[in-house]
Amino acid sequence: MYAFFHPELAAVATQVYDEQLRYETGGYSTTSVAAVQRDRLKSVLEYAHSNSTFYSRRLDAFVAAHPNGFELADVDHIPFTTKDDLRTARHDIASQPLEKAWVYYETTGTTGPATPCPRNEIDSIVNNTALILRYREVLAQHGDVHIIGIMGPTELHSTGDTFEDVFRALGHTVVKMWPRSPLVGIERALNLIEDLGITALVCTPGVAVELARHLIRAGESPAKLRLKCLFALGELITPQLLANLGTIWNTTIYNCMYASQEASILAVVCADGKQRTVPLNNYYELIDPDTTRHIEVPLDGSDARGELVVTNLYRGQKPLIRYRTGDMVVASATGDGGWVIEPVGRVRDTVELCGRKFTAYEIEASIFEHLNGCLDYQISVTDGEGGEFLDIVIEIPYAKDDSQVELLARHVELRLGVRTTVRRGETDALTGTAAMVSWKAARFHDRRSTGVDDERIVAQRLAASRRQ
Repeated sequence: MYAFFHPELAAVATQVYDEQLRYETGGYSTTSVAAVQRDRLKSVLEYAHSNSTFYSRRLDAFVAAHPNGFELADVDHIPFTTKDDLRTARHDIASQPLEKAWVYYETTGTTGPATPCPRNEIDSIVNNTALILRYREVLAQHGDVHIIGIMGPTELHSTGDTFEDVFRALGHTVVKMWPRSPLVGIERALNLIEDLGITALVCTPGVAVELARHLIRAGESPAKLRLKCLFALGELITPQLLANLGTIWNTTIYNCMYASQEASILAVVCADGKQRTVPLNNYYELIDPDTTRHIEVPLDGSDARGELVVTNLYRGQKPLIRYRTGDMVVASATGDGGWVIEPVGRVRDTVELCGRKFTAYEIEASIFEHLNGCLDYQISVTDGEGGEFLDIVIEIPYAKDDSQVELLARHVELRLGVRTTVRRGETDALTGTAAMVSWKAARFHDRRSTGVDDERIVAQRLAASRRQ
């Protein structure tokens, strides 16, 4: 119906769909993608420089230095945009006034001032088309018809609108439910899943854990709901964690996308379970987070690791230019101008143990790779006379003995080089805050420092508010 009243947008949607379908079916080479990116980058820079109060100043020097055009390599001379810039500039980042947007979102505002995230129709067309094409292939592996429950973090988040639009376009039924809302709650959400015969869920791993734990405490198995698949999003998710949660739910769980409220969709899962970038929509860079030195992603398919920097390549409501995501990723080239990426944790979530630095991904993987049927985990680290010491709590509801516990302690010690004890038990409510605060605040209690951990305090407040 919407397209009937806006035929000009229907034409744009058709063009975007045709281009992205061509890319998904092998119609672009690395060279042709680079040419498209260069043209679109030029267009977006002109657009932002002309319309954004923030970028009119930020891009002045670059525009003046390149009166006759530029190459992609010249992007190195554009200043980065940071999360602090977004918090400080707020509405001045946008390239269009709010009345040109179709919807307004904000970041959750749990770890700093909430950042405005308005979107216009171009934003939704470009980003949702990438999701539609890839999710069509993923869902087809689990049946032709689906009823999909969407569980978003807050009412001011884009999850509900985005996934509703995507799954409706694919012909599936959508049920929006917010289990953490006082008007819904865990019990009612689970009843809806069972009563309506919901076949797939979209939620954070933290919510998947809460739902499963509620059923297990009631003496029931999450497998009774017969989900065909679960789309996880919103926080660090290692393949090892997915495998363990998949065992609990008796279903396939996908790390369905890498995205942020600010920068929109940066990578989307494919039918093989890997997340791939969307190079027609974004220009991607890797940098060393300490030096900001450019890191090349080899074309031979070998891995590169660094902080992800992204530039939106479409004239949306608020395109971001050289935006430092603050996230570390491992990337490898795919031969069609894109990358396979694996987010490995925020730069700020890197942990030093016994003089060695570990990403959140490395720590989580070391715990889960030799576990089966583990629902949740939590870590604390102390520093005493004997050196640093890890204490890990793992929640394994169906284990008949402690054999996995004993093996895990030895394995973590070998992988991380830190004395470790592992015990079975229930994790506390902090683990459910990872999507809204951080992996470290939710999962890793560093008792070595006497300083104030602001993010942990925020996580504790969120956890306490959900218990009230």
